[in-house]
Amino acid sequence: MKTPSELGFRMPAEWEPHSATWIAWPHNRTDWPGKGLMVEWVFVEIARHVSRTERVRILVGTQKQEQRAERMLARSGVDLTRVDFVRRSTNRSWTRDYLPSFVTRRARSRREVAAVKWRFNGWARYDDFAQDEKTGAAVAKWLGARTFRPTLGKRRVVLEGGAIDVDGQGTLLATEQCLLSGPFARNRELGRAGTEKTLSEHLGTTRVVWLGDGIAGDDTSGHVDDFVRFVAPGRVVVCSEKNRRDENYAPLAAAKERLTGARDARNRKLEVIELPMPEPVAFAGQRLPASYANFYFSNGTLLVPTFGDPADRVALGILSELFPKRRVVGVYCRDLVLGLGTLHCSTQQEPAGVVLR
Repeated sequence: MKTPSELGFRMPAEWEPHSATWIAWPHNRTDWPGKGLMVEWVFVEIARHVSRTERVRILVGTQKQEQRAERMLARSGVDLTRVDFVRRSTNRSWTRDYLPSFVTRRARSRREVAAVKWRFNGWARYDDFAQDEKTGAAVAKWLGARTFRPTLGKRRVVLEGGAIDVDGQGTLLATEQCLLSGPFARNRELGRAGTEKTLSEHLGTTRVVWLGDGIAGDDTSGHVDDFVRFVAPGRVVVCSEKNRRDENYAPLAAAKERLTGARDARNRKLEVIELPMPEPVAFAGQRLPASYANFYFSNGTLLVPTFGDPADRVALGILSELFPKRRVVGVYCRDLVLGLGTLHCSTQQEPAGVVLR
């Protein structure tokens, strides 16, 4: 059976046109103890901004959840004709990590879309992930999309969407901690060469820029979307911590050093732009992975997490200068990050095109 790459597919950059954005209505109150209602309104804000320019598809586990979501969305002025409710149960709302990675190709003067469904195993850390794994496959089926399932022998390959970031031109960012060498490394037996080969075969990438460790408070063990992101081909933003005593100082400095010396799939030297970090965010003594890099591209808009921090306006200013033609919007996420993720973790883009059956 031919791989997606052999069939001409590639994973597009997030800023390329979307048909829709997928989110899952938040319901697992253990992720946000005492803050469930506030977190629901964050998801309403995501839907309100995204629905202006593309469809929003919302996973709901029950009729009661759907009715509640409808009421809250309507109260915030969301056009419900631009929202699809898809009835599927989930464990958590981090759709980035358990929904398929969508890939596209040009064929017969049209853009075709297919799905790559990696295995989701609860970040190799948690036991309650079975519903998320099943729903990821069900979403591809709901769309009727041709689906590829990467395997290693008889075992499916594990990967989450937040563990990678692509430029749409063959370059991919990932951390060694998450995929290769950390205590929770997803497919350690693949090794560096095997991992790069698997990514190339299924996402059309030809170069991986490897970074070291992720940021403090990140229970995913090194997802790149918490600290470094592509903002254009050949251009990345990386978070920078100025306090040498902060536990994020060393890994972020090391990430910048690697990026500065890296080249992309087209042999361009990467342009590296620094984003600030907010002051440490903690709850009940636990460090949380608050970061401005967990932003999300929708059609014509960039949604950026904010934390009620003086650095909010600095980060928004940097990103506004990078994207003068986009609406750059801050979404308050100090409550949402209690669940150990923010905007990018909560969304998954469905690229524009004709779904390949």
